[in-house]
Amino acid sequence: MITTKQTTLIKMAAVASVTTAIVLLLIKAVVWWFSGSVSLLAGLADSALDSLASLLNLIAITIALRPADFNHRFGHGKAEALAGLAQSVFILISALFICWEGIKHLINPVAIENTHWGIVVMAFSLMVTLILVSFQRHVIKQTGSTAITADSLHYKTDILVNISILCALFLSLYGWQGFDAIFGILISFYILWSALEVGKEAVEILMDKELPKKVTDEMIQIAKSIPQVINVHDLKTRKSGTQWFIQLHVELASTMTLDEAHRHCIVVRKLLQERWPSSDVIIHADPR
Repeated sequence: MITTKQTTLIKMAAVASVTTAIVLLLIKAVVWWFSGSVSLLAGLADSALDSLASLLNLIAITIALRPADFNHRFGHGKAEALAGLAQSVFILISALFICWEGIKHLINPVAIENTHWGIVVMAFSLMVTLILVSFQRHVIKQTGSTAITADSLHYKTDILVNISILCALFLSLYGWQGFDAIFGILISFYILWSALEVGKEAVEILMDKELPKKVTDEMIQIAKSIPQVINVHDLKTRKSGTQWFIQLHVELASTMTLDEAHRHCIVVRKLLQERWPSSDVIIHADPR
């Protein structure tokens, strides 16, 4: 099960994500208002979604980390997937808005003002995002949190977005105004793709998709490593938040007593939980 230290790290990462997104949102909003850059508008919309997504993520993590109770025997881990599904809808709307604005500015170009301030802000955004991603990488290494992993992947895409906006602003300094709208449209397609990926992953978790075959094959090999286990079948797995749920049948000699069979099942469960500490394992013994 997840430790108190891991819980604290996950919450710290979620709070850091929300704080970073809100600070960048406010700064970009001011500079965009005075510059009129479509690329900067894309960055502003992305930061707005980051703020909303990170806030939803924080709420979802708070709920997901609650222990199982009488009405939720398998815990609250799927709150993360529900938040992810909501995030994908907001991201999709943002992508369509940015694309529309980019097309309008491509047809009717608008001169970008205060470009230097835009460059300063985007460079600052890039630096802050890099620091956040580094901290998230540390938290992921310590906890294996799926929520923070997804959030970190989202901010890694932001790094690419910030770099593309910087390129557009630099080009505008030399009179290449059309690239601002073009970069805005390209960013919108990238955000759209991200929205579909986030939504796909959320739906897979909500639909109890099996863990990767490489992982399930390793589970079977671990169970078979016990000499008394003749075979393994009916392995079922799913993921919910930070927890994995594993169910399997092990075949044992029919001459064993109930107590002996139970002891061997406990050994298998212990080995699986040593390999995947945040797993809930149920084992059924079949005579053979």
